[in-house]
Amino acid sequence: MIDTITMKWKDWTLHLIDQRKLPLEEIYVPCKNYEEVAQAIKKMIVRGAPAIGATAAFGYALGAKEMASGASSWNDFVEKMKVVRETLANTRPTAVNLFWALERMEKVMKNFGRLDGIVERLEKEAVNIAQEDIEINKAIGRNGAKLIKDGMTVLTHCNTGSLATVDYGTALGVIRTAHEQGKKIRVFADETRPYLQGARLTAWELLKYGIEDSYVISDNMAGWMMKKGEVDMVIVGADRVVANGDVANKIGTYSLAVLANRHNIPFYVALPTSTIDLSLKSGDEIPIEERNPDEVTHCGGKRIAPEGIKVKNPAFDVTEHELVSAIITEKGVIYPPYEENIRKILGK
Repeated sequence: MIDTITMKWKDWTLHLIDQRKLPLEEIYVPCKNYEEVAQAIKKMIVRGAPAIGATAAFGYALGAKEMASGASSWNDFVEKMKVVRETLANTRPTAVNLFWALERMEKVMKNFGRLDGIVERLEKEAVNIAQEDIEINKAIGRNGAKLIKDGMTVLTHCNTGSLATVDYGTALGVIRTAHEQGKKIRVFADETRPYLQGARLTAWELLKYGIEDSYVISDNMAGWMMKKGEVDMVIVGADRVVANGDVANKIGTYSLAVLANRHNIPFYVALPTSTIDLSLKSGDEIPIEERNPDEVTHCGGKRIAPEGIKVKNPAFDVTEHELVSAIITEKGVIYPPYEENIRKILGK
């Protein structure tokens, strides 16, 4: 029912492309239960906020299938599902789409209210979430492509394409749409240390889209390219946007925003509205995931730093809303003042 590059759902198994192996190998990892799904999220077999959300939804459905088989009553089933939700929720703390998807699945479960048919209903909802994500991304692409003029050079960070979503992409989906519209564009993709999502994943996708005028640049090259006048705009994705418009995204995003501001280059953020978290007032409240030091001390499985050196490895940083030119969503482009206009576009 779902068959994309990122994920395939068939016969109660979720097959996820192992993004750790790209671009050298295209291997799919089968997940047959919710614990395997949780490990896939935690180990970054799958990554990208929208993709994580859809993956968690399928994990929830798999958990329901397992728990329903041994439940003595509806209340017993609901109690067992708390373990499923907690296991999935504890995988990645920053990406709000994870919690959005789990809340949506739990709401469907509680509204259904009976054991008979609940497993099938939750599977249907997970499929709905995945299918909706594809259409939402295409709408983001259409809205954002209006900002890209023929001949522009766009700089992007991390990976925000098909691999970060169920399909098509957010920030990279905007670039992809502009290309499909026939616009001649040049793309700079930051390598995105330490996990190299730009060099490994974004570059791989750009070639698949046929965007031949694309370049991987080192993260510390971006400012110089801006100073030379070789960047017309920056477009990135987001793992969480809060009420005032502050943006949590892959580490290095804040530096790009500061550099873009210094060089008077527009800095855009593309995301589905499910990534917006109105429960938090500012970026200071966003939990930032600290990942394994080995991601910094090793590259390609080989140690590049001396034994015993201490490491800081936050996976994300927060960019203040003052540095953001506009937020591109499936419902339209949001401009400052963000607190007012975010609520307006969400109808809240």
